[in-house]
Amino acid sequence: MKIQVSALQAMCRQVFGFRLAMIAVAAPAALLHAAPGLGVRLVGAAVVVTFMVSYVLFRDWERFGPLLLRHPSLLAADTLFGSLLLISAGPDTTLAYVSVCTPLLAGLVYSWRGAAFFASLQSLILLLVHATLKADRHAPVAEALLLPGLCVIAGAMGSTLRNLMLRFGAATQALTSVQARLAAAEAVSAERARLAREMHDSVAKTLYGVALAADGLAATASTEAPDPARIRAQADLVSRSARRAAAESRELLRDLRREATPQEPETPLWSELHTCARDFTARTALKVTCTALPPPGIPALPSALARHLLSITAEALENAHRHASATHVDIRAAVHGDLLRLSIHDDGRGLPPGTTLERLRESGHFGLLGMVERAAQMGARIRIGRGGHERGTEVRVDIPLQCLNRPDRTHPESREEAP
Repeated sequence: MKIQVSALQAMCRQVFGFRLAMIAVAAPAALLHAAPGLGVRLVGAAVVVTFMVSYVLFRDWERFGPLLLRHPSLLAADTLFGSLLLISAGPDTTLAYVSVCTPLLAGLVYSWRGAAFFASLQSLILLLVHATLKADRHAPVAEALLLPGLCVIAGAMGSTLRNLMLRFGAATQALTSVQARLAAAEAVSAERARLAREMHDSVAKTLYGVALAADGLAATASTEAPDPARIRAQADLVSRSARRAAAESRELLRDLRREATPQEPETPLWSELHTCARDFTARTALKVTCTALPPPGIPALPSALARHLLSITAEALENAHRHASATHVDIRAAVHGDLLRLSIHDDGRGLPPGTTLERLRESGHFGLLGMVERAAQMGARIRIGRGGHERGTEVRVDIPLQCLNRPDRTHPESREEAP
């Protein structure tokens, strides 16, 4: 409705602006042709009234426009004052074209009923003036009907423009509503994808470890001569894994309820990568080396961006340990030109031929899909494949340095490359 009202107000202002110009041009002619004495006074009063009314409505339409909308009789009175000028100046002057403004304005303000009424009224006044002032000579019919015909056309145009503005406003409102629903659906979809990534990278893996530990405990306890010390160790592993899953679940819930802060704390990614490599080696005995020195001027990264990079690193390490039968993993982080590059390479057997995101999604493997989604969140480019190595798999993430201050913004140029 705001768009509709603004458009109609602008059109009405233009109409009154045109009226002001025509009255100012034709007023001297009207005063010169007026009869001395009372006639001059009446014409002068009509000039002042019509000019001031047009000026007030042109300047403060928002204030006085609703008054005109509620009382069509005011526009009728203005039409009668204008007819005094028309009679004095004559239908051959520029003032005659002011009469066209009345049905146009009526169409904009009162719709087609008002346009029809005021077009008829103004046409009747024009015909009477023309017949009275030119009664002494035979005027062509086309000349007499020119201005009344323009009044009818102007009224139709005003009504049509009003309907177009109303329909445009309704279409704009519908489009805004659709965009709001699409934005809400996109936000829900993005949040579901984020929850799926977080659960896959934390709780799901821990619960999988709990299941493996429980299977080992059951196998040990079902032997003919179970070892109590081994049973206690495996039971302790199950307990610690379960507590870890509970802690990760609480952290996930805490993250869901955390209020967004305009200034996020920064995370020293480089030390976190070393810690991640050291902890993974201690937990799995897989040798992991890390070369990550903070580049000059970039001592820390925004926490959201660092979290995405650490999650990609952790997922690559898990894949190398579980699926690739790797014996060594090399992690490198450095700046190359205008890119921050993170590379995780293992010496395992590499990805199976024909691996695509669609096949992984259909088969229920969401690790690589989560990597690609995290890279898109950072506005980064990710490559998963052999790279320049003879064997194994390399996960390489290239982040433009200009994106370091907007880690949660998705960029359309973000993409993945398959092997």
